[in-house]
Amino acid sequence: MKKLKLFSLIALSSTLALTSCGGSGTSKGGGTKKFVSKTGWKPNEKQGWFFAGKQQKQKGWPGMVYVEGGTFTMGLVKDDVMHDWNNSPRRMQVSSFFIGETEITNYEYREYLTWLKYVFPPSDPSFKEIYNGALPDTLLWDNKLSRNDLNETYFRDQNYDYYPVVGVSWTQANRYCEWLTDRANEKALMQAGIIAKDLYINESNNQGGTAFNMDKFKSNDPEMQGYINEQRLAQKSGMKTTNQRLLAANRSPSSAMVTKFRLPTEVEWEYAALGMEKNREYNSYTEKKPEIDMLRGTKGKDRGMILANFKQGRGDYSGPAGWKNDGAAQTSDVRQFPSNNIGIYGMVGNVSEWTADVYRPIIDEDASDFNYYRGNVPQAIVRNGDGTYKMVDEGTIKYDTLADGRLVYKNLPGQFERETIADYRNYRDGDRMSSLEYRNASDSASSFNMYNAPTSRFVVDGNGKVILQKDTKERTSAMTNDIRVVKGGSWQDSAYWLDPGQRRYKTQNSGYGWIGFRVAQDARVSDKARTRR
Repeated sequence: MKKLKLFSLIALSSTLALTSCGGSGTSKGGGTKKFVSKTGWKPNEKQGWFFAGKQQKQKGWPGMVYVEGGTFTMGLVKDDVMHDWNNSPRRMQVSSFFIGETEITNYEYREYLTWLKYVFPPSDPSFKEIYNGALPDTLLWDNKLSRNDLNETYFRDQNYDYYPVVGVSWTQANRYCEWLTDRANEKALMQAGIIAKDLYINESNNQGGTAFNMDKFKSNDPEMQGYINEQRLAQKSGMKTTNQRLLAANRSPSSAMVTKFRLPTEVEWEYAALGMEKNREYNSYTEKKPEIDMLRGTKGKDRGMILANFKQGRGDYSGPAGWKNDGAAQTSDVRQFPSNNIGIYGMVGNVSEWTADVYRPIIDEDASDFNYYRGNVPQAIVRNGDGTYKMVDEGTIKYDTLADGRLVYKNLPGQFERETIADYRNYRDGDRMSSLEYRNASDSASSFNMYNAPTSRFVVDGNGKVILQKDTKERTSAMTNDIRVVKGGSWQDSAYWLDPGQRRYKTQNSGYGWIGFRVAQDARVSDKARTRR
């Protein structure tokens, strides 16, 4: 009898063990709620060695709008009257992202310049090009056949604080995005109590290469020890140990509190401009109207009024006095007109905008129909001989050259030096290197370049001024790796260019009086439930 009971207990325990390992039936899913590692440890257990931090609810940074990813038809929905054949309709998938509620304003760009001037004063010969190279080109307002004093007032006058900044090249806009990533994380760390709030009150802080940046913070650089409250950081990151070795080991992969800022890609910009999330019933889009059909208000005081800043016709930028069509002969406040369906302002008119993409006439959806982007140039941090990261100092700052001869920094003192490890800007773009017959760099046929574009050569004159020389050779194309996609219409464009599907290109090292920019960030998929609309 005792043997029978013992056998029954063994059988029961075996059944329970098998059940606990799986085979318990269908689960509802819905995401991971309670997690235990295969090692048997729960996340952030005090007695353990691995502290992953607490998962945070996704929250947009001030001024950013969440755009839920999805599939849509990219390109024009009307006749290509210009016969560009560079924006034919194609199906694309976009992952979720954040995008700026408005373009970057004069106020925000002056914040950037003031910080550069404070940390890297141009009076110091080592830093003289940093501030000067970041300035927008204000002379572009000058017109040889019209009187215009905006070159003296538009950027600096407080009355234009909330107008879009213009005259900023694509290269300068990218430097701004990098700077904004550091400053946003700096502010978030201040709010969390990890960085002292007297960072800018104390004059001894933020001098040259000692300024805070995310390179040094994420690598646990010794220079950051004077800024950071280690105890508060451990609390915020979920580290429940006093073991200094474990604290150091878990600090190394520390991630940013605010996701990296960047320029939106062409496909992201167009998807956000359309705001098609609201034009949906269940899993089908209900319509994709041409933008020209939505330029006039339909309700209340806006009924029949133009709700975008663009050129109405020859010699008509604003309409008659007393009854202005759009209220602005040139640019206007970034929130002058209503937002689109998902809360983004200025995607139609006012200023066109830089996107991240290198321009090519055709988008190769066969090669990539997911988050399409041409312009990938992966970089890696350079290491010293002892394995530590190589830091930029006053003598190793690198520069790009703008079209007007000014130098714009590639890196700042205190950041880690980076090197390019690949360049995919030309990948499958139709040239010889993209063809099936191409073998290697020694291929004799590769000497012919179908994108026979002008080259940029700079010389220094007797006064030390850098001047762009004109390319006098016969050229057959404007396609280079230095031209970027420009999206949207501007105050000086006709309604034709207002369609989000339209695309143009401009040189990345030049600023223009009708091109601004806005920023974007990566985002996780939202956890919200499906809805009918």
